[in-house]
Amino acid sequence: MKSIIIDVSKDSPLAALTIDASISFRKYVSHLENKIQQETSIRRSFFEMVVNRLKADPAFLESVPLGNISKYEEQLALVYDMLVPPVTDEKSVLWAISTPISPIILYGTDAFYNLMIENSTGEVKCGIMKENSFSVTEKVQMVYAFVLEKLYNFPAIHSNDLIITLKDDVSGLQKFYKLNIDNSFTTVSPKGELPELNLELLRRRFQANEDLSLITDLLPLSLFRFEGFSIITLTDVTSEHSVENIKNVILNRSTFDSKTFFSQVTESLKGLVENQAIEFGMMPMLKVNNKLVFQQSTFLNSKLISAAAIGDLAEKTYLSMAESYFSDPKLIFMRSFTEEDEKYEFIRILKTDGIQSYGLLPVYFDNRIVGVLEVYTYQANLLDEKLISRLDMALPLIAQILHNSIEEFNAGIENVIREKFTSLQPAVQWKFKDAAWHYLRDKTLSPSTATIESINFKNVYPLYGAIDIRNSTIERNLALRNDLRLQFNVLIETFSVLKKQMGFGLADEMVFKCKKWLAEIVDESNDNDEMKIRDFLETEVHPFLMHFRENRVIQTVPALAGSAAETEIDPIAEAIDSYFDIIDEQNGAAFAQRRALEISMQKINSSVNLYLDLFKNEIQLSYPTYFEKFRTDGIEYDIYIGQAIDPNKPFSHLYLKNIRLWQLTSMAAIARITHSLLPQMEKHLRTTQLIFINSGSIDISFRDDERRFDVEGAYNIRYQIIKKRIDKVHVKGTGERLTQPGKIAMVYFNNKSAEEYVDYIRYLQEQNTLLDDLEYLDLEELQGVNGLKALRIGVNLDSEWN
Repeated sequence: MKSIIIDVSKDSPLAALTIDASISFRKYVSHLENKIQQETSIRRSFFEMVVNRLKADPAFLESVPLGNISKYEEQLALVYDMLVPPVTDEKSVLWAISTPISPIILYGTDAFYNLMIENSTGEVKCGIMKENSFSVTEKVQMVYAFVLEKLYNFPAIHSNDLIITLKDDVSGLQKFYKLNIDNSFTTVSPKGELPELNLELLRRRFQANEDLSLITDLLPLSLFRFEGFSIITLTDVTSEHSVENIKNVILNRSTFDSKTFFSQVTESLKGLVENQAIEFGMMPMLKVNNKLVFQQSTFLNSKLISAAAIGDLAEKTYLSMAESYFSDPKLIFMRSFTEEDEKYEFIRILKTDGIQSYGLLPVYFDNRIVGVLEVYTYQANLLDEKLISRLDMALPLIAQILHNSIEEFNAGIENVIREKFTSLQPAVQWKFKDAAWHYLRDKTLSPSTATIESINFKNVYPLYGAIDIRNSTIERNLALRNDLRLQFNVLIETFSVLKKQMGFGLADEMVFKCKKWLAEIVDESNDNDEMKIRDFLETEVHPFLMHFRENRVIQTVPALAGSAAETEIDPIAEAIDSYFDIIDEQNGAAFAQRRALEISMQKINSSVNLYLDLFKNEIQLSYPTYFEKFRTDGIEYDIYIGQAIDPNKPFSHLYLKNIRLWQLTSMAAIARITHSLLPQMEKHLRTTQLIFINSGSIDISFRDDERRFDVEGAYNIRYQIIKKRIDKVHVKGTGERLTQPGKIAMVYFNNKSAEEYVDYIRYLQEQNTLLDDLEYLDLEELQGVNGLKALRIGVNLDSEWN
């Protein structure tokens, strides 16, 4: 213990605070006397002994001049012993007595003085009352909070705790202490009459930390006298402050660049371990398609990676270590490297770079490993269990940082996929992720030359199917012809009314033109040019009619005696309005046939789409496949299956056979579904079902321009050509279309493929799904394609569904 007077407010703004204060221990002695009256245990005798010793010198009970305080070291030691638990280590406790309210230290522990005073100069080493520690406002608030509580019964709303910063002599790091000022043994008394105050206004000022000039003007501290002493306690909160600082840095990540962000985190970690020589690095565990990948820019200050990068070994070193480490993550630290350690390549790399101590701490987020915290030094024997354990407080926040890094990396992958590719199916998404990851990696290494690699799948087996609405083009032309016939008949009537009412010569010419168009529309041998008809209507007819419609005035017939006036509709306006009513696309009669056709087609396509979506999900259960639909008048689809779709799952031809049977079964189901819709359709439309059997495998690649997969290579393009031409192929020598309503047609080259499908057909006939009318057909020669054959089988449209 020491009795050295130091004024820690010297040369700080707090020195300007004029406080009338005197040192006194009367209140403290009274406190002990009260304890004697209350105590019944053996402690009563101890309290009595202490009081007697304190009262032995009457001068100690008076106001003690600051210059005489060193005369009472025995009494001050008793005060300390009574206020601090006896088991406390005096060498570590930061405790002191100061003059009341004012920051003048008069007695304290050795640890306290060692912290505050430079050994060489005897001067205060760190102005804890300076503005950079805590503000004058905080100190003033503390003083006035005490005055208001004691004299105005104003509840204390300000904490007596302050945070100060001191530089540690050993580590050179900033340390943080919580400073508590206990005024339990301080009294305050007014020198005159107390002024009246608006306490509610003061409360708001205190809560908002507003300017305190109001209270300092109304209640200057010179009006009061303070007597007694204050107890000052310092508590090291560097660890808590370091953790809090990391938390704040994470929350404000967007305001820092990567270098500043990591520097802030590192400084806090150094404060936590109390050693400036300790360095840190972080390595998040990055995966693409469940495989570890290396991304140097994501590793924050990793010494292993930076050291290995010198010899271009970074990726190889990381992946060779990470695979085994993350399979069994555990704490590793080496105070110094031994010859046994140097058998590992990564140790040799670190040692070459000057590292003497090294450690890896596995970091978990939601109980899952997300990476490692790297701890290293350029001095040997600095790492030990105690130092490592100090990092435990920060590990949850380090986990958050690593988790965020992984999320940012994954988001980068997804952004590339969204930007460079289209929406993807799960079966092939892994391939796009690989390509996106490689692009990000290459972009980091060489931004100017990085390109997206092509996406392709080799040796996959294609399955093609088409559900077509039979005679859809004929039905569409017929609906258009009927609608136009109605429209032009009404149009001729409209121009006739206009000619009759106005005698306008041009109306006759318009009637002539409309009749000429009507003759072409009615003539079924002509193909109506819808664009020319629309052009005639929009550029000649409609402007003509609108001119006269806008200039017609509704006439009002005068009322007869005893009756209301009547409005007479102009015949020209009425005729024109009627025409425009019938050409309304939503409700007009001149679109009725086309609407009925469109609704019927939508019913078919919606039902087929729904079934194919169920079919797509079902086939994924056995083996991952790529399934893509195309909308035409009906619906076409491509299915690709093979080892390349999922390299991690062994492929067998059994999966191909299974999906071929499923395809045939689904076509039969679709035929029955569309047949069952006939009673619900205004236009009775029927569907045809077509399958192209390709016996061998093909290669496909993703086309960036169309955002879809297509075949590649000369041989594979032939498959695509055949697929596109067989929908209208005829049976050889008959002129009959291969595809027929209520039937499934299967086009093939290879007889062996046909035999496989015949087995499926026999099975489905046993199930009462297909009819007993199987046909073996030769097909006409197509442009560049000959030798095509087909199987055709009827579907039992009226059977009960299985």
